[in-house]
This record gives sequence, structure tokens and C-alpha cells, in this order.
Amino acid sequence: MGWHYRKSIKVGPFRVNLSRRGVGHSYGNRRFRVTVGPDGRRRLTVRLPGGFHWGKTF
Repeated sequence: MGWHYRKSIKVGPFRVNLSRRGVGHSYGNRRFRVTVGPDGRRRLTVRLPGGFHWGKTF
């Protein structure tokens, strides 16, 4: 099993994610979030009440 590292720095609705793969960032709130990973892929996530969520990678 490999090792993992992840550190998040949150400033308001903006978050910078540091990981072994590189630096990513995300913007949004608890219901709606747009994330850009270290490889440039973008992901849109919508969270609904009751634990349901929907995500789409672009």
C-alpha cells in the first residue's frame, strides 16, 4: 500500500489542496463546488439534503 499526503488551506469559499500529485484548488460552498485538480481536470459537485450528491468531470 502506498503513502498518501493531503493538506487543505481554506480561505473563505476558496480552498487550495496540496497533495503528492501537485496543487489543486476549489471554489464554492457546501451545496455547490467547482474543483480543479493538479492535472487540470475540472469537477462540478452538487450536494443535496439527505446525503445525495451529483458530480460531473469536464
